[in-house]
Amino acid sequence: MQNLPALVTLLTILLQFGTMYAAGWARGKYRVEAPATTGHPAFERAYRVQMNTLESTVMFLPTLWLAVHYGYVLWAGIAGLVWIAGRVWYALAYLGNASKRGPGYMVSMLGWAALLVMGVIGLGRALLTA
Repeated sequence: MQNLPALVTLLTILLQFGTMYAAGWARGKYRVEAPATTGHPAFERAYRVQMNTLESTVMFLPTLWLAVHYGYVLWAGIAGLVWIAGRVWYALAYLGNASKRGPGYMVSMLGWAALLVMGVIGLGRALLTA
């Protein structure tokens, strides 16, 4: 289980690649010429999935590794898997129908919030014992 956070990081990279691929595929299919970011609604959904996932990843990865650093390796890995599952659910739902993205978003935020709590507790303990 020591390598679970690294596996979660790798899965996050693959998720980023998947959303990038989906946006690029939709750009070609719906003939949305770069640098445009608007056009066919299916392209716009794919583009938003890519950007929203990228934005979320910027908060997720440091929080994951902060929790790991302070000793929550297993729990951080599990919370990271919850985040991944939520983001995949979010992406697939959003690509089909933007109004259905909420549950996946909430699951991913639950995973992220758990990591944040672990990081805060770990840092707090470290500061108190320093």
